[in-house]
Amino acid sequence: MSVEQNTDLIPLKVHGVLSDRKTDTQIVILRDQINAHVLPIWVGKTEGDSIRLALDDGVPARPTSHDLITSLLTHLGMTISHVVVTEVQNNTYYAAIHLSANGLERTIDARPSDAIALALRVKCPMYVVQDVLKRRNGDGGEAWLTQFDPKEFDEPDA
Repeated sequence: MSVEQNTDLIPLKVHGVLSDRKTDTQIVILRDQINAHVLPIWVGKTEGDSIRLALDDGVPARPTSHDLITSLLTHLGMTISHVVVTEVQNNTYYAAIHLSANGLERTIDARPSDAIALALRVKCPMYVVQDVLKRRNGDGGEAWLTQFDPKEFDEPDA
């Protein structure tokens, strides 16, 4: 079954990245295509900055780690076909990067922040497993999201 036919996977887009001033972390806001589901994922400042850079199609003076990984994969003839937020345990999210090369498919375990940063750079689809949305904390995210000023978002709907 192809990814597009897998009804357990919900496509996501990065809606924005917020700074959580209380914890000195950043929050990546993921939403589905019809904005029915919101998935906030807390990440470190460096990871959030890398995701923001990719959202803006920014080019740093020197390659970031995510740029290096993208370059290595390209030189090795590998492509990232898609990434998936696969699980949540004790408020920690897990993800997988799906690679393909020469007709072979491989799945690599990853932090969601790394998977998102890479997906944005190579412009591949991002998904979440339905069970993760069911198990996440909160009431669906919309009420939680209202506590933030919309001006705090970086580029929405990237």
